[in-house]
Order: sequence, then structure tokens, then C-alpha cells
Amino acid sequence: MTEEKMRFEAEVSRLLDIVVHSLYSNKDIFLRELISNASDACDKLRYEAIANPELLAGDADFKVRLLTDNVRNVLTIADNGIGMNKEDLIENLGTIANSGTAKFLDAVAKSDAPKDVDLIGQFGVGFYSAFMVAGTVEVVSKKAGEDQAWKWSSDGKGEYTIAEGEMEGHGTQITLHLTDEFKEFTDEYRLKHIVKTYSDHIGIPVVLMKADGDETLNEASALWTRPKSEITEEQYKEFYKHNAHAFDDPWKTVHYRAEGAIEYTGLLYVPTMRPFDLYEPQRKGHLKLYVRKVFITEGADDLLPPWLRFVSGVVDSQDLPLNVSREMLQHNPVLTKIKNGLTKKILSELETAAKKDAEGFETFWENFGAVVKEGLYDDASNRDRILKIAKFRSTRDDGWTTLADYAARMKDGQKAIYYISGEDVDALKRSPQLEGFAAKGIEVLLLTDPVDEFWLPSVGQFEEKDFKSVTRGGADLNDVKADDSDDAKDDKKDDAASDASLDALIASIKITLGTGIKDVRESDRLTSSACCLIADETGMDLRMERLMKQHNRVDEISPRILEINPKHSLIKKLSDIAIKDAKDPILSDAAQLLLDQARILEGEALPDPIAFARRLDNVMEKGLAS
Repeated sequence: MTEEKMRFEAEVSRLLDIVVHSLYSNKDIFLRELISNASDACDKLRYEAIANPELLAGDADFKVRLLTDNVRNVLTIADNGIGMNKEDLIENLGTIANSGTAKFLDAVAKSDAPKDVDLIGQFGVGFYSAFMVAGTVEVVSKKAGEDQAWKWSSDGKGEYTIAEGEMEGHGTQITLHLTDEFKEFTDEYRLKHIVKTYSDHIGIPVVLMKADGDETLNEASALWTRPKSEITEEQYKEFYKHNAHAFDDPWKTVHYRAEGAIEYTGLLYVPTMRPFDLYEPQRKGHLKLYVRKVFITEGADDLLPPWLRFVSGVVDSQDLPLNVSREMLQHNPVLTKIKNGLTKKILSELETAAKKDAEGFETFWENFGAVVKEGLYDDASNRDRILKIAKFRSTRDDGWTTLADYAARMKDGQKAIYYISGEDVDALKRSPQLEGFAAKGIEVLLLTDPVDEFWLPSVGQFEEKDFKSVTRGGADLNDVKADDSDDAKDDKKDDAASDASLDALIASIKITLGTGIKDVRESDRLTSSACCLIADETGMDLRMERLMKQHNRVDEISPRILEINPKHSLIKKLSDIAIKDAKDPILSDAAQLLLDQARILEGEALPDPIAFARRLDNVMEKGLAS
């Protein structure tokens, strides 16, 4: 028998290094992961056998078997599921296809927290937890419908071998050669406790093979089919971790049975932690579809809209045919009704949580709000319900607000819901475009999720109040009555530049900047800054245009409007120069510097940093000489 030696993919090697150095604080977890994988393998074969019953080859009694040898210090976990061929072993055990794993590994490496963060199962790589307790791991597997078995072996130190093997029937047998310190995992009572604690929900028997007779260690019935009164909170948690390959506890558990025109059972979970791959395009959901307790498919994207892709669990239908295919699922009216029912049920749970568990809901929103808001532009039927539970940061305080609360606080004369968008809340709070709104006591929403740029145009209004960006023209601040205290402050401010001198400065700036700007005008939104850039009232929002440029949807950023503050001392002095001598060289440098300053405040890269530095040098030199 010729062995073929191969090296692990780089990410697997990094992962194994973390595992070996105690990623898990609880070593029992390895058995849960291996039993969970075995159960999944049996589910997959049960589904494949619907169309190809010959795959079962007379072995339809699915089970997971545990065999111990306390003399040789060996533990074996075997199943009669789908099995693997050579290519499957290389793909599943030698590489990690999930791109989110790299982010996970980087996060763990950079974290100052202890490395017992229990996150590995999110990526479906729990098999590698076996190396926490074993010096060598051997896998013998035969794929259902094939004749050749294959043997995979590794000590977890960078390489593995593959060779032809021998095996009766189909399935997978994993043999762990335990290190001396983990001999405890050959003890029958220890194994019974672990299975009862972590794997009681597994829908197939987990059997301990003993000389005096085999013993089934779990309930061996699908958890979602049991009455809720008979299921403990711990059993719900363990099923969530098994199903979603997760290590956090669920934030919400929704277990219900729909009856009527269609019948189905749903056991759904909303996680506490955000998966690392939540925004990966190739991410598959963890919602499994069953038909009368027979597994059909995993990652059933047709069961929930994309904006609920963080939800995991199972749906068991009584009305779908057992031989349903993925193609049939896409056009099945029963599935459409199930999808609508599940979506409304989850929305109802979120609405209740928003009212009764404000702190918990805010934590949920921090993790998943950006995903939920995707529903505002691609799920019109649920848009109003999402808008009512949506949370936003604002200039009012450091907490969250709803749109309804914002609307209730709107000032007299305020006709729109104002917002500003960017990458960072703190940076947005310092934006010069907010100055006039702050002076009037007008609250502004601070939007930092890229998705905000897409749902706002499609939604348009909330309770007949338009959404309006503060980075566009037409703010209508003059219609809003200022607070008395703010009026008093305005009275103490220096007078603005005269109309004539300001007009002269604006004309000079327009000549200097030319087509680099769309217009120059006096600002009513600035109180302490000299200038800012805004988009035309009918133009594209500043951040939206930057995002479009980043994704090559537009070739160039369109010229903006430069607004200047007539009460700012710099603008007043430049206005005095302009009215006396419109050709003074300092006006040209000043115009370019004002534009570049406004670009910097917007977080934009300067088109010519060298020219900016030269102009700044010139102006500083003249200032020091005067």
C-alpha cells in the first residue's frame, strides 16, 4: 500500500497551532464536534438515498458508534453516513474552503484576550479539535456507492498522509490515539456524561459499544419534534451549537408549530455573536430543511430572505414532497408560504424584544442591524415593520434612537429627518456641515453602514417626513426656530463680511477654481468652520458617490458646491482683500487651500498633495513676514 504525503493548507496549519495551544477551555468539546459531524454525514446520505436508494446498500439503520480501548489509549467514533473518497478527504481535512476562517485566525492572533475563545465551530472545522487530546488521528472512510476506502492520518504538525484503506460498508471511522493526559476519554462514564450533556439532541442513536451489550447514550429523537415543555434550556443551547457550528449561546430561541393550510415546525435561533463571515458573498446559511424529519438541504436560502441570513435552525415541513430538489424549491408555493411565515415570526420576536429588552435589542442591533437594514430596500412587504424597530445613532447623545422618537423631538418648522453618513460616528460628529444644525438644536442621524446609502433613496420617507442629507443643498434651516440660548449666542458673534466684499471673494474663488467646483456660495449651515463641501440638492450624496467611485460605478467624483462662512474671521479678511484688489496673489492660493481643506474634512484624498504643501508654505511664510 503506497502512502501519499501532503502538507496542510497554510490556514489549516495556523488553525492547528491555535487548537494545540488550547483554543478550547473545555476539552470535552472535541467529542461533541465529531459526533455532530457524524450525524451530519448520516443526514446527507439519508437525503441522497431518496433519489438513489441503492446507496444505502442494506444499511439504513443510521447510528454513531463509540468504541474505547483503555489499554492502547484509543477512542474511535464511527458512523455509517455518506463517507468520503480521496478527493473529499483532501478537501475536507486538508484545506479550509471558508474564507471567513482567515478573518477568525487573524482576530484570535491579534486579540489580547485569552485564547480559549471557543469560536472554531463557526467555520465547520471542529474536526481539528481532535488534536487537542490526540497525538495522532486516523480517518478511514468509504463513500456510499463507491468500492474503495481511503485512510487519512496525521499528527497535526503540518503534514498528513493518504493511502488506500479497507472498510466494510460505507461511512467514516475516526480513531484518536489519545495522549496520556487524556486517557480519561476512554472511560465509559465520562463518555456517557459528555454525550448526555452535549449530544442528547442528535436525531440518531449515539451508541457505546461494550462487551456486555451496546448502550444508546442519547434520546435519539429530533429535538424540534418534542414538546417544548420537555426540552430544557441547555438542550436548546446544545442543539443551536450543533446546528450552527457555533460556540456562543443563542440570544433568541423560537420554537413553534404552524398549523392550518400548511403545516411545519420551526426551531429558529438568533445568535448573540456576529459570525466572522456574515458579509462574505459565498456564506451559506445555517437553516436546514427537513421533510417529515428527513433531511433535505442545508443553507436553505429560500426559507428566509437574505437580510435574515444570521438566523439558524431547522424547518420541518409536512407538505413538501420527500423527493423535492433545489430547483423545485425555488418555485414551490408551499415554500413561499413557509418563508413568509418564518419571516413574520422572527419580526414579531424582534418587535417584542425591542419593547421588553431594550438593552439586549441594542446589542443585537449593533451586531446585525446593518444586515437587517438590507431588508429596507429588497423586502418592500416588510419595510414598514423594519423601519419601526430600526435603531440609529444621532447627535442627541451617545445612545440609540428610533425614527419614531426622532420624529417626536423634531423642532418647530422642521420638515425633514436630517442625516449625515460616513465611516465613523465620532468623525461625523465633528463635521462642519452639522454646525448650523447644532446651532438650531436640530437632531441629525449619524449613519455609518454602507447599506444606508442604498435603502434611503428607496424608502424616501418615514411617517410622511422626507429623509434629507445635510451634505446636500436646500437644508431650509431658516424655517426652523432656534433655541433662545442659541439666539443669544448669535447676537454676540462678530458681524459677517459685507455683501459687496463677500461677492468679490466668491467671484475670485470661482475664477480660480473654475470647473473644479460646481458653485461657490454663502453658507447658512456653518458657524465655526470657514468652509465645507456639499452636493447639489438634486445631486448624489457625498458618501454615496465615493462608494460608487470605489466600486467603479462612476469614473470621477462630480464637482461639488463650496460653501463659505461669512462670519468666519478668515473669510472676512479674504473678503476685505478681494474688495480692494481682486488680483492679489494670495487669493488664488487661499481659494485652492479652502477647497483642499474642505476635501480633507470630507475624508477625501487630495488630488495634488505636493501643490497643497507648496501653497501652505507660501501662505505661512507670508503670514510670518507680516
